[in-house]
Amino acid sequence: MDALLALVIFTVCLMVPLAVLTWLARLAKRHGTAGAALAGAVAAYDEFYRTTAHQSHYELRVQADRRSEQGSPDDH
Repeated sequence: MDALLALVIFTVCLMVPLAVLTWLARLAKRHGTAGAALAGAVAAYDEFYRTTAHQSHYELRVQADRRSEQGSPDDH
């Protein structure tokens, strides 16, 4: 029974930070510039653990900047 309890505690200790980071990433994407600090924190995490995700983060930022610079078709 002690081994099962230790396994459950270990699993919870791994899952809680991952769930919090996932929630923060979704929050940052939803709020755009208001979540820039959170997006930066998630990018730093990605840079350390997953370098390809870090590169993708910068590619997505460039694409978002490109979209925001475009005017609407109604602008003259």
